[in-house]
Amino acid sequence: MQRIHIVGGGLAGFTAAITAAESGARTTVHEAHHTLGGRARTAEGPYRTNHGPHALYRHGPHWTWLHRRNLLGDTVTVPPLEAHRLRFRHHGALRRTPPLAVLRLSRRDAARAPVDADFHAWAVTQVGEEGARAAAHYAAVALYHHDPGSLSAAFVQERLRRAAALPPEARYPVGGWYRIIDRMASRAWNLGVRIETTSRIEPAGLATLARTGPVVVATSLDAARTLLGDPALTWPSGRTALVDLAVRTRRGDAFAVSDLDAPGWIERFTAQDRTLAPAGEQLVQGQFPVAPDEARAAGATRAEALLDLGFPGWRDRTVWRRDSLASGRTGAVDHPGTTWRDRPAIDRGDGVYLAGDEVAAPGLLSEVSFTSGIEAALLALGARATVTP
Repeated sequence: MQRIHIVGGGLAGFTAAITAAESGARTTVHEAHHTLGGRARTAEGPYRTNHGPHALYRHGPHWTWLHRRNLLGDTVTVPPLEAHRLRFRHHGALRRTPPLAVLRLSRRDAARAPVDADFHAWAVTQVGEEGARAAAHYAAVALYHHDPGSLSAAFVQERLRRAAALPPEARYPVGGWYRIIDRMASRAWNLGVRIETTSRIEPAGLATLARTGPVVVATSLDAARTLLGDPALTWPSGRTALVDLAVRTRRGDAFAVSDLDAPGWIERFTAQDRTLAPAGEQLVQGQFPVAPDEARAAGATRAEALLDLGFPGWRDRTVWRRDSLASGRTGAVDHPGTTWRDRPAIDRGDGVYLAGDEVAAPGLLSEVSFTSGIEAALLALGARATVTP
């Protein structure tokens, strides 16, 4: 019997591996690092940070998939008291509510937004110039892009609607995303999946694997481009300054601050999950998209401006900080005239399939990884069935 090979032990890889193994296929996961998880890894130590702010959206397809397999574990939402501490920067001042135009636009059905027009131009016709600009910046929490208004109106509106949904869709795995990866890896193992860490596959090795069965490449698009030797494997993504810090607890700190003057969001993740930092401390994570010609420091400067508003005295209370830059690691964005169907195809031919958050599959952020992982596994199973005696 042929074996299905999965290159990459992150969300997309384990979704594909579980899907394949549940159908009885012999399956191997090849992970280049010592630890599993990819971008869903959670840092070890006293501060349980992810690689950027992470949340599950409850109405997404992967929520149902994980729930049916008892892989979600404990998840939490924002407590009502903390939800009342959501703040917005607008015209340089901290406000308790966003402009009415943003609320009005966030209730519009995404199907009404055109694919071919940019979000800003379309939103201006709906709520005016100021409301369009503020709404685009608010939507950046689910986009990681420095100019959300330039993207496809249909693409941005879907994310604006879900990010602003009431009650909130966002849920957070208790203890960090690695808990979900651990449960997925355990299920895969129990299904008979062989999991090989420190198993780095090079282009020549990929060809060898493909001779023994279908291969699902579940890596970043940059890594897949090198592995497959295919320069056409490109798609636009965001470039985002990430700021993580731990501060001593102070009553009155905001839960989150959304920047409506520019794309950016900062959130106190211990508001919903106290296990992420030691007692008496709060873990704050933020993402601030930067343009291709901007330095990471520009994003950090905007982060500090929001911290000044929402977390008074944060500099004197900071006990730990980490700044980083995520470039091409924040999921696909669709420009006017394109949809997810135009992204790199899952089926690459010759028994090789692609999965990840920048390929031709629907969904919001990590949902694309789950959806493409399932589709890639089903295609691999079909290919295996045509040659297996």
